[in-house]
Amino acid sequence: QSIGCDDYLGSDKVIDKCGICGGDNTACKVVSGVFKHTLTNLGYHKIVEIPEGATKINITEMSKSNNYLALRSRSGRSIINGNWAIDRPGRYEGGGTMFTYKRPNEISSTAGESFLADGPTNEVLDVYMIHQQPNPGIHYEYIIPGDNVISPQLLAHRRPGEPLNGQLEMPESTNRDDEDLHREMDTLTGQSAGTFPVIQPGRFPSHQPENQVPAVQPPRQNREHNWKQIGKTECTTTCGKGSQYPIFHCVNRITHEEVPDSYCDSSTKPIPEEEACNLFPCPAFWDIGEWSECSKTCGLGMQHRQILCRQIYANRTLTVQQYRCHHLEKPETTSTCQLKICSEWQIRTEWTSCSVPCGVGQRTRDVKCVSNLGDIVDDEECNMKLRPNDIENCDMGPCAKSWFLTEWSDRCSAECGDGVRTRSVVCMTNHVSSLPLEGCGNNRPSETTPCNNGPCAGKVEWFAGSWTQCSIECGSGTQQREVICVRKTEGNFDVLNPYECSYLERPPSQQSCYLKPCGSKWFHTEWSTCSKSCEGGFRVREVRCLSDDMTTSTQCDPQLKPEEKEPCNTQDCIPEIDENCKDKYYNCNVVVQARLCVYTYYKTACCASCTRVANRQSGFLGRR
Repeated sequence: QSIGCDDYLGSDKVIDKCGICGGDNTACKVVSGVFKHTLTNLGYHKIVEIPEGATKINITEMSKSNNYLALRSRSGRSIINGNWAIDRPGRYEGGGTMFTYKRPNEISSTAGESFLADGPTNEVLDVYMIHQQPNPGIHYEYIIPGDNVISPQLLAHRRPGEPLNGQLEMPESTNRDDEDLHREMDTLTGQSAGTFPVIQPGRFPSHQPENQVPAVQPPRQNREHNWKQIGKTECTTTCGKGSQYPIFHCVNRITHEEVPDSYCDSSTKPIPEEEACNLFPCPAFWDIGEWSECSKTCGLGMQHRQILCRQIYANRTLTVQQYRCHHLEKPETTSTCQLKICSEWQIRTEWTSCSVPCGVGQRTRDVKCVSNLGDIVDDEECNMKLRPNDIENCDMGPCAKSWFLTEWSDRCSAECGDGVRTRSVVCMTNHVSSLPLEGCGNNRPSETTPCNNGPCAGKVEWFAGSWTQCSIECGSGTQQREVICVRKTEGNFDVLNPYECSYLERPPSQQSCYLKPCGSKWFHTEWSTCSKSCEGGFRVREVRCLSDDMTTSTQCDPQLKPEEKEPCNTQDCIPEIDENCKDKYYNCNVVVQARLCVYTYYKTACCASCTRVANRQSGFLGRR
């Protein structure tokens, strides 16, 4: 069976959060909060006050920062991180309890500092923050007992005569035997009776029910034996103020020989009190802090750590002047570091040709971030401030002005005899062209071309032929007809001088016509020069859709759009033979294979072979 907190076998009682055995958590209250004030001045700022009697103390910084927590008593004694000296994480005694000071790893952790203690405290303590950067928030929590609460543990385990809440119960009466016993203890131990109060059984009134017979008091122990201090425990430290306790054994009052402890009254055994020992300070030592994060994520950087000269005294580690550590070699405070080798920028391609043949365009090249292993990685791995440009503007000079033409009309202006076919001609300016064309100049292309549909027949008098088709298929144009003076003969017409018909009203020979609105039509420039003189090149022209008012339109039929590019000069190239550049030796192919053409002698002796190789290499580079 298990033992409960009341030390009874089979008991199921446990200690509640208030520290009371079998309690119901109502004898205390939890005090908690978060200190979020915005601070402006550097230095110590008070966060919270921990009252006397507080237990389960937890003071935690909500996230990592360059600030530090500090703790001191109300009397002004520094416990942790006082006087601008930063203590190492560890355990520190203060306020009657032991505080655990934690500072997580500076590199791998994001948690903040903390103070933890079980308590209870025996004095008021103040928690401070050494403010150096914005406050991330400080969470504090502790438990304080309720009013007029006495722990059942204290009552259950207290021996008669022991202090209750700091007050000693005094016996109702004393007798001479007890006074003699006190004097004997003083003689044996060299202590005053006030230091070790000796309380005998039966000194306190019993609180038994009236219907119960009082228990028989146990017989008094033989006073031939008494307790005596025979030595002290080993000091807890070899330097810097430790502690030790006196050792009491049962001895014969007359012979002072040690006898079993059962010979003495256990209730009269003095309670050992702590005594200080080895008060001389420990040797100073260098307290080495943890390395900071590397100043650079790649490449050579720096990291720092704090080095303090420290001494231990009274279970506390104090910061002292550095000259006290001169007997020791001081560790380095800075060090170089390199997490990994930095990646670098590489230009993978040459600049492309300009995006336009004239005017201002752009050209590009391929720029990649490459690791030290040769792999392409994200651009963030490289220094963006050193990234080469992968796009830039290029100026190809002013753009050309070109003549834009429509196709010739399908109809001749005369049904017989001489007539004309027409087309529209316009010079487009101030436009970024994609073709290498020259300016319009004064050489305007013709808008008409002659046509003839065969001879016409005549008639006497003014003879007007039929109107020709409109000179253009759309928009405003003209129609013409032949008007002649004729004399009709049998089966024939004789053409006369117009004067012969002057007395007659001459019919008009021309009139305006308008078939329909033109809408949008395709216009194009003349073909450009062929890109190559042999082995297949190409030539280009610009094609645009223009409306009636000669503005750009999108209403043209895409299926009727004239070609913008066509092949040209497809014949094979005939190499030119230079009589002054010939091979003087039959084995010049060996010179080429050995790559000796870079030397002047071989370049002259094998001129033809070296020239062919150079031309092939230049053509290969051009295609790249």
